[in-house]
Amino acid sequence: MSKLYFYYSSMNAGKSTHLLQSSYNYRERGMNTIVYTAKIDDRFSEGKVSSRLGIDADAFLFDGNTNLYHDVGKIVAEQNCHCILIDEAQFLTKEQVRQLTDIVDIIGIPVLAYGIRTDFLGETFTGSAALLAWADKLVELKTICHCGKKAGFVTRVDEHGNAAIDGEQIEIGGNERYEALCRKHFKELVWQNQK
Repeated sequence: MSKLYFYYSSMNAGKSTHLLQSSYNYRERGMNTIVYTAKIDDRFSEGKVSSRLGIDADAFLFDGNTNLYHDVGKIVAEQNCHCILIDEAQFLTKEQVRQLTDIVDIIGIPVLAYGIRTDFLGETFTGSAALLAWADKLVELKTICHCGKKAGFVTRVDEHGNAAIDGEQIEIGGNERYEALCRKHFKELVWQNQK
C-alpha cells in the first residue's frame, strides 16, 4: 500500500541528502523515481536537487501553478514509476499536497516529501502544515544547535548575525542567511526581540 511521507526538519539536517539516497536506493533496484524541486530555489542550479555533500540529481520543477497529479499522471502513462520524491516541500500549496494524496490513493505510487516545518519566525509554511495534517507517516530528521541540543527551528540572520524579526516568509538562502537553533536559543533571538 502506497503512503505519503513527510520528512521534516530545520535547515542543515540533510533532507536533500536523504532524498537523493532514497532515489538512489530505488534506482539501484531497477525502479524509476520522479524527483521534483521548487522552482523558486535556484541557489545551486535550476532543475537540480543538490546536497551540501556534493551529490545531485536532475529534477522537475514545481511552482504554485503546477498540477502535480496531472504531471505525474502524464509521466506514468509514458514510463513505469515506483516513487515520487519532492524537495523543498514547504513551498507546496495546500492544493498540491491534496494532489500528492491523490497520487498515493488513486495512482498508487508512494510520495516522499522533504521540507522545513517552520519559517524564521516559527510559523508553519503552508505546504508543511498540509503535510503535517495529511501525511501517512511523519519523520523528523534531526540536526543540532550551536549549543548541542536538537535544532527544531531556523532563524534568518543579517550580515552582522542579528536575527530578523519581520519580513517576507520566503527568502531563499543557505548558511549565510539562516541558522538552525534549539527552541531556547530561537526564543532568545527571535521572540524576545518581537516584544
